[in-house]
Amino acid sequence: MRYEVSGTTMQTVGIDLAPGEMIYSQTATMAWMTDGVRMNTHTGGGLLAGLQRSLTGGSFFITELSADRGGHIAFAPRFPGTIMARQLAAGQSLICRKETFLCAEKSVSIEMAWQQRIGAGFFGGAGFILQKVTGPGTVFLDLSGEVVTKQLGAGEKLLVHAGHVGVHEPTVAFDIQMLPGFSNIIFGGEGLFLATLTGPGEVHLQSMPILNLAEEIARYLPGAHTNSANAGNIAGAAAATGVAGAILGSIFGGNN
Repeated sequence: MRYEVSGTTMQTVGIDLAPGEMIYSQTATMAWMTDGVRMNTHTGGGLLAGLQRSLTGGSFFITELSADRGGHIAFAPRFPGTIMARQLAAGQSLICRKETFLCAEKSVSIEMAWQQRIGAGFFGGAGFILQKVTGPGTVFLDLSGEVVTKQLGAGEKLLVHAGHVGVHEPTVAFDIQMLPGFSNIIFGGEGLFLATLTGPGEVHLQSMPILNLAEEIARYLPGAHTNSANAGNIAGAAAATGVAGAILGSIFGGNN
């Protein structure tokens, strides 16, 4: 299957379908296509399969696209970012944040993946449910901002603001760690916890978590200054909740 990723911060991926090739995508991601491309929208395996995708941040329905005489189709993400194409071998998997899957060859499967550690699920910023894509075939993933790839050796650790974790191999362990230092927690602006990624394996980090973008836009919306006054009232409760989270994370974080 031939494809080309175009653009910089607002990328698209154009795919040339040969006769007999099929690709599927989340709904509402197709940007344009040539005449003759067939679309078939369905649940992709029944009610349960649709519900599982919905829980991972995907769409309840999927759209399959094929062309008897060949054709061209392009997909565009909903947010500024980078489209990452990965050729997966049979049985090879990637663990992705919610809403990362864009489209893939028909042979690639997408399913739910669970955070293995209780602390990471509660306080890691990504929740318990993630996306897991498994080959064989080519998959296209949508990450926010630019992508930086790190290759971690066995036992090597990387501390990351949780929102910047985009995609990682299943061999990489994901946990949380409380930020050291009282002043760092209160005045550092990074929150209470950092994600701890432990190798071996490959990690793809995203430079602009969509939550950060939303917060910056919200500052300039009408009423933002009024609402900011309420943030101080919430901070005390949030800090107390975070401390309780740190205790729970330390208790349960080591249990798979």
